[in-house]
Parts: sequence; structure tokens; C-alpha cells
Amino acid sequence: MRFAVLQFPASNCDQDAVHALRHALGAEADLVWHKETDLRGADAVIVPGGFSYGDYLRCGAIARFSPVMGAVREHAGRGGIVLGICNGFQVLCEAGLLPGALIRNRSLQFRCENIFLQTVTRRSPFTRAIPEGKTLRLPIAHGEGCYFADEPTLDALEAGDQVLWRYADPAGTPSERANPNGSLRHIAGICNATRNVAGLMPHPERACETILGNDDGLLVFQSLLDEYRERSAPRAA
Repeated sequence: MRFAVLQFPASNCDQDAVHALRHALGAEADLVWHKETDLRGADAVIVPGGFSYGDYLRCGAIARFSPVMGAVREHAGRGGIVLGICNGFQVLCEAGLLPGALIRNRSLQFRCENIFLQTVTRRSPFTRAIPEGKTLRLPIAHGEGCYFADEPTLDALEAGDQVLWRYADPAGTPSERANPNGSLRHIAGICNATRNVAGLMPHPERACETILGNDDGLLVFQSLLDEYRERSAPRAA
């Protein structure tokens, strides 16, 4: 399985993502500069965290116009897998590939800490390898991670089983106290209606090796690998 990891000016989690994919997951991963227009035959795209274009104007608002985003839209339109992490989640919302927006944390403080996630559904390419009932522990590092959408959009996400993760306590129960940024309905990650594009604010790529104290994030990437293998398996006549 080959991944394309996008690289915008001021991306700072691109190398982390490549390391996790190559050395923890055992997949191929290449950096793709934002001015390129070809994903080089990648099976999946990672839009990494960072501060694309310095987060000027609004997080992700400039990156959406990068030439490479045309290729990402085409890839997504063909059903290809796209995962946005932190700033990548913001970019995908700004690009219209995911609904809603990420706004300033309700505390107006930058939050950098480990949090816990409830996986709401395993019915997605991004969550299928996560054991039922497992609470994930992943790091966050953001100042604009509050997920916001109007009520009809939130209701549609819930009805479509598109909320993938919620902020939760260590037992896996979502709560206001466990919500680090004030996201509506404690939403930490969502997918699109066709379930091939997703975004989440926590950083799975920073939690993929036991030597670092936590490999919960590897389950997210293992889900993508399982999805790819299923799609690639020869079908019975």
C-alpha cells in the first residue's frame, strides 16, 4: 500500500506521518509537495498536521487552493482514501471535502496534552481495526480544534453514522470535562457521506510505537491497511 503525505509550507507533522507509515505500519509513503499535481499512483492520501501557510487568514484556508488539492479532490471523487490530521482536518473542511469547520478552542488556549477518544463506529476504513469498546489515548496539539457545524449538519452526521470519534474520559464516556476544545457534541473526528474521506484533530502518527509509550494511533493506520487489502483481494467468480 502506498501513501502520499502532502507537504505544505509550514507543515510540521509530515515527517512524523511518513515515519509512522513506513516503520510502524510497514507501508510505502512518499512526501508530495503542495505544488505538484500528481499523487504518483498513491492508494491513500494523508493531509498532515502543522500550520500550512502559517495559518494566515484562517487555518487551512490558503492550503485549499494549492495545486495538489485538485489531485486530492479527484482521488476522493474516485473513492480513494483521504485522512486529514489536525491541520489536515482543517484543510479538508476548508476545501469542502468534509462538512463543518474548526474554530478557536473555547478556552482560547492552545492545548497540548494526551486525551481519550471513544470510537463511535467501526463501520469506516479509518476505524475498522479498532477493537470494539477500546478507548484510544492520543495526543492533541491545537489552538483551533473546536468542531463547529449548524444543527442540521450535526444531525445529518449523526444520522449518517459519520461521527467516528468523540472526546471521552478514560472509560470511553464522552463528557464536557473530557472535551479539550469545546467541540460540539464532543466530536473529534468525522467522515464524509461516502465514508472515504475523514478528519480528526488528535495525532495518531505520534502514538504508533510502544517505545514512545503508546501505539494506539497505529490502529487508525492499520484500519486503512485492512481496507486496502480487502479492496485489493481478488473476488470470487
